[in-house]
Amino acid sequence: MKDIKEIINEEIVKEDKKNITLPAIAMRGLVTFPKMIMHFDVSRVMSVKAIEMALKADRKIFIVTQKDVHLENPQEKDLYKIGVIAEVRQTLKTPDNVLRVLIEGVQRAKINSIVNDSDYLIADVKEIPNYSKSKVENVELEAMVRTIKDEFELYCSYIPQMPKELVSSVLMQDNPYLVFDNITFNISLDYLSKQRLLEESNILVRLSMLLESLVQEVQILEVEREIQEQVKNNVDRNQKEYYLKEQIKAISAQLGEEENSREETFEYFDKIYDLNLSEESTEKLIKEAERLSKMPPSSQESAIIRNYLDNVIELPWNKSTKSKINIPKAQAVLDKDHYGLKKIKERILESIAVHALVQEVTGQIICLVGPPGVGKTSIGRSIAKALGRKYVRISLGGVRDESDIRGHRKTYLGSMPGRIIASLKQAGSNNPVILLDEIDKMSNDYKGDPSSAMLEVLDSEQNKEFRDHYIEIPFDLSKALFITTANTTQTIPAPLLDRMEIIELTSYTREEKFNIAKNYLVPKQIKKHGLKASQMKVTDDAIYTLIDAYTKEAGVRTLERTVASLCRKTVKIVVEGSAKKVSFDENNVSEYLGHKKYLKDEMSSKDEVGIVNGLAWTSVGGVIMPLEVMVLNGKGSVEITGSLGDVMKESAKLAVSYSRSVAKKYDIDEEFYKQKDIHIHAPEGAVPKDGPSAGVTMVTSMISALSGIPARSDVAMTGEITLHGKVLPIGGLREKTMAAYKAGIKTVIIPKQNKPDLEEVDEIVKNGINFIYAETLDEVLDNALVKIEKKSEDFGIIMSNEIDPNQITIHS
Repeated sequence: MKDIKEIINEEIVKEDKKNITLPAIAMRGLVTFPKMIMHFDVSRVMSVKAIEMALKADRKIFIVTQKDVHLENPQEKDLYKIGVIAEVRQTLKTPDNVLRVLIEGVQRAKINSIVNDSDYLIADVKEIPNYSKSKVENVELEAMVRTIKDEFELYCSYIPQMPKELVSSVLMQDNPYLVFDNITFNISLDYLSKQRLLEESNILVRLSMLLESLVQEVQILEVEREIQEQVKNNVDRNQKEYYLKEQIKAISAQLGEEENSREETFEYFDKIYDLNLSEESTEKLIKEAERLSKMPPSSQESAIIRNYLDNVIELPWNKSTKSKINIPKAQAVLDKDHYGLKKIKERILESIAVHALVQEVTGQIICLVGPPGVGKTSIGRSIAKALGRKYVRISLGGVRDESDIRGHRKTYLGSMPGRIIASLKQAGSNNPVILLDEIDKMSNDYKGDPSSAMLEVLDSEQNKEFRDHYIEIPFDLSKALFITTANTTQTIPAPLLDRMEIIELTSYTREEKFNIAKNYLVPKQIKKHGLKASQMKVTDDAIYTLIDAYTKEAGVRTLERTVASLCRKTVKIVVEGSAKKVSFDENNVSEYLGHKKYLKDEMSSKDEVGIVNGLAWTSVGGVIMPLEVMVLNGKGSVEITGSLGDVMKESAKLAVSYSRSVAKKYDIDEEFYKQKDIHIHAPEGAVPKDGPSAGVTMVTSMISALSGIPARSDVAMTGEITLHGKVLPIGGLREKTMAAYKAGIKTVIIPKQNKPDLEEVDEIVKNGINFIYAETLDEVLDNALVKIEKKSEDFGIIMSNEIDPNQITIHS
């Protein structure tokens, strides 16, 4: 028997090798070794050409592996430096024009250069020894051979298809080179590992690297076996259950029991497993199905369980609607469905954009707050359309029972799931847009507080496991997008309000109502009543008349009903044959709708003493609110009428005190508060009025009444005041300025701090009104009171408060 040294000497190849030029093949994911016989398929044209050239010559070809397997036309830099010179043994062309090649590795070689010919690769290579002459300790090599054979035996225990003859030949072999070749040629290693083995020339290092790869493969195979056993156990258990169920069916049939009842139970079992719920939930439902199987089908209890299981199975536990988010399209949808509402649309588009980046967004509960008829409910529908999700609406107006939200216990007769679960069942998706309409209209009684039940629904930290009393098992609500609407936040409990982001929708201005009516309501109602656009025409002036004289609202519902009334009258005329088309203008609208219901706002039309045009905000928009002050002989009392609230009464006291402080400047008797009675009145006395924004109006009217200086009728104003005469900012500027524009007011005095709010004011209003920004009451009075000339008692001159005091005119 040869010892290790002799074997090594035989395997070492002399190093005086020559350079040779051969056709080359770049292999994808395959590595060839010397003495290795391998077959592979060739389909690339350049590789087929290289084989053909090798067959024409001495059948020698250079086999080298390319670094990137996906590269179609590799260059020299894309190939490894070390390859193998091989001999082409056999070629076979398959019916699908693929060349099958059988080769045998001969000698390792190193690339000097590669020529990428137009047809095939040509390699200039230098032969290198298959193994180096490095000094190797015999004992160390023998130990490595034994270790690697043990690991190979363990590897083969995981590969049952490994030929026993091969395993025996490796285990009986002592030649380290043959051990390396037999193992390397017959185990599954990636091409990167095999390339490293090919490039290494020291036999001991090669065996060490092979051992490392074997150990890693054994570990992977161990994990694979564990996974396979686990899967097999699960499959065996399912097969066992199926087998037992079939046996039960057969036994039931032999005993004459009701087959339908048993089949129904097994159908429930299958449907429950198909839901892929948590282990706890599945176990709960299986128990209910087992109870059903033990009960007579005609019993009341079985009907309750059957309804319960049907409701649970029909819920969309794992059914989601894939959102198709397109911001420009969403913008177009919102613009098509709603006019104006710029800030609200911008906020909604921001939320939609977040959904584009993060599919499952939680914690965004939007609450749309505004007066009736401004489009809160329809915005929710538009959001669902923009997101491509299902839409359901839940009306909460008048809900006062907690069970409406959480459902009833299934033990009660006629029990059912709550509105939240019912809406998900209706949507058929676990991520719909759910609109909770009129959330401020919920109330409570002895049956519980539904707003408290809503706390869990609208809390992203809690609604992941929402438990309906009827369903009893947790349902994940976090994927649904909740949108709530309300007319006011005052009746919403604070904890519930804290869970929502409030977005306020203000009332529509006159111009917005006009555009909505012209572009949306009139075409919609014409189509709805079966008319053609040519049969009914509503002029712009007629629309303005409908808005000003026949409707008084924050939204546009009454306006739409009024347009519908005109449509019905047109239909009647057309059907009767009285006319083929009807045109409505401001002059003939009253013929069809009757006399005007609302007159223009009362306002001062000429410069008068003690009468000033104020501006007020109401829930249906802005209005002109003239304020009247009359000074009478008396004892210094202040009378306030017109249903004024506490805040306006305090403004009246401020006005009296400020008037006393500037009495000398306006030639007012400084003792007026002792000798004069002051009566302050706001017309339309039946309408309650309150708020601090009437402060400047009250001071101006009082100064005018006390001084006898008329107030300008073409000026309107709004602003809160301080005791020292500063003008503070107010709210509702958009609506107030629209009221001034509608009334024909040319100049409006507003607090200087409200100047940024003009961005929200309609362009038509900003272009039609001259705004004066006041910081103090002096500025308000200078612009609101009529400039009159007054005679100086001391100098006999006439001075005008319109000119510089230094410019005087002396009269003879």
